[in-house]
Amino acid sequence: MDERRATMAKQSYRVCWCFRRRFKMRAAEAPREVKELFERYDSGGKGVMSVEDLQRFMTEVQGVETESQSRDEAQAAMDALKHLNIFHRKGLSLDAFFRFLFFADVNPPLDPSLSVHQDMTAPLSHYFIYTGHNSYLTGNQISSDCSDAPIIKALHDGVRVIELDIWPNSKKDNVDVLHGRTLTTPVELIKCLRSIKENAFVASSYPLVITLEDHLTPDLQAKVAEMISKTFGDMLFCPETESFEEFPSPESLKGRIIISTKPPKEYSETKMVNEGSSGKVMDSHDVEAWGKEVSDIKAKLDASDQHNDLDAEDHQDEDGLDETDHISQQNAAPEYKRLIAIHALKPKGKLKEALKPIPDIDKVRRLSMSEQALEKLIKNHGTEIVRFTQRNLLRVYPKGMRVDSSNYNPLIGWMHGAQMVAFNMQGYGRSLWLMHGMFRANGGCGYVKKPDILLKVGPNNEVFDPRAILPVKKILKVRVYMGDGWYTDFKHTYFDVYSPPDFYVRVGIAGVPIDSVMKKTKIIEDDWKPLWDQEFQFPLTVPELALLRIEVHEYDISGKDDFGGQTCLPVSELRTGIRAVPLYSYKAENYESVRLLMRFDFV
Repeated sequence: MDERRATMAKQSYRVCWCFRRRFKMRAAEAPREVKELFERYDSGGKGVMSVEDLQRFMTEVQGVETESQSRDEAQAAMDALKHLNIFHRKGLSLDAFFRFLFFADVNPPLDPSLSVHQDMTAPLSHYFIYTGHNSYLTGNQISSDCSDAPIIKALHDGVRVIELDIWPNSKKDNVDVLHGRTLTTPVELIKCLRSIKENAFVASSYPLVITLEDHLTPDLQAKVAEMISKTFGDMLFCPETESFEEFPSPESLKGRIIISTKPPKEYSETKMVNEGSSGKVMDSHDVEAWGKEVSDIKAKLDASDQHNDLDAEDHQDEDGLDETDHISQQNAAPEYKRLIAIHALKPKGKLKEALKPIPDIDKVRRLSMSEQALEKLIKNHGTEIVRFTQRNLLRVYPKGMRVDSSNYNPLIGWMHGAQMVAFNMQGYGRSLWLMHGMFRANGGCGYVKKPDILLKVGPNNEVFDPRAILPVKKILKVRVYMGDGWYTDFKHTYFDVYSPPDFYVRVGIAGVPIDSVMKKTKIIEDDWKPLWDQEFQFPLTVPELALLRIEVHEYDISGKDDFGGQTCLPVSELRTGIRAVPLYSYKAENYESVRLLMRFDFV
């Protein structure tokens, strides 16, 4: 430790063969407020905080509600720091207290002991569900490989809806998974199914939905039915009835695999993309390391459009097949039909008509639409979508132009009650960080209970209006104290060849339009351990849907700032008080050491 500190005391950067710039490396020091809190809770006044002192701090500053919990957390902090030489046998010194607060393993912003805690006995339609799109692709939508590897990764990350596009193989005697009419290389369906079985419940015991994009003849449908039945066995959920008056609950379906698909359709011969054409697609992170800023929902809501009532003819399914390519249910393999637990609705006429109850039929259903279709529909029919999603499932998928596997702003779906906001999990960028933030809630089980505001019906049969301006419910106060860890996790010339980095923090809210905002700290120049000590306030009208966005950047005079870490946290589960916030790469991979010291309070 002492040798490491000695080597960090000074740092030099070579400017040319005859000249070096030298910079002093200061040790991480507790911010002013941390020092003041230590003095306040050091009851003996001797520079040592006892377990009892730390317990009071836990209750009064960290917001721990019960006496037993504050006592347990105080003792756990003491135990965790005993291995440090700075630990005093009677308690914590200022340095140890600071180390405890800045130790992400024992003082994270989300409670690590908080597993699944929401009510899981409501119908599936009452939950946001962690949903993947084209889950088998390793990269872009045009020329990347198809594999079971991204499926396995998604399942380990907690994703609960896997999408497979199934096509006849080249000999038309078996079934492959691939993105049709592209240069993507296929993977055998049976390989994907076996990997799903082995990894389905590694991260979550709650139901896994497999959505099939079906391009098969009836004989191959029968073959798929046999594959699925033999592979999953008793794990497979096969309902006794073809449709539900109400969807079953996640709790009742624990450990089960559910098949969902559009009505089986006729396989039509299609020409693949000309193999002579270029399959090169620029990945989003080649343009900018952390992707574009998420789209402004308010602009989409306010934009005028004379063609808001989207026709079903304009809303083709993802595979591009229109109504003439669909065959009747009678022509589908019966054993295949029996496996489909959640049927998707094929809209006819105006898409808005699909949102209305079907006369004399009280059955729930699933509807899919592209992000573009949703953006058009919400301009005049936002409350109808909310009402539809109170009982039925709505799946939203990326528009076809996202060949680079980028994503859209998921809040546009969530604020209208859409349960399955389907994302390209193999992509990168800010939109995907929001998805990660949402599903860090509820123990990371892949199901997050929709807030009551999206489920309740008022006395005049009114539902939540996403365009309405509501009163502020609470204000989130965020103080950004300092950061550390970049010197350990990055090469020392990664950010700047000639000097230490110039860091700043962007912090803000992703939520309903009026709540969404981003702010930034000042830039701290030439410092690996920047101290900002700045506070920001965020009024929240719908805190239940709010996500706290945190990004660190390194200022570059050229205008293209470097990326220094990010995270996204559900506001509803933020722990108040001073917390160590670990940061992730733009690919959402954990940094070993990079973290921020922050404080969160609600007023």
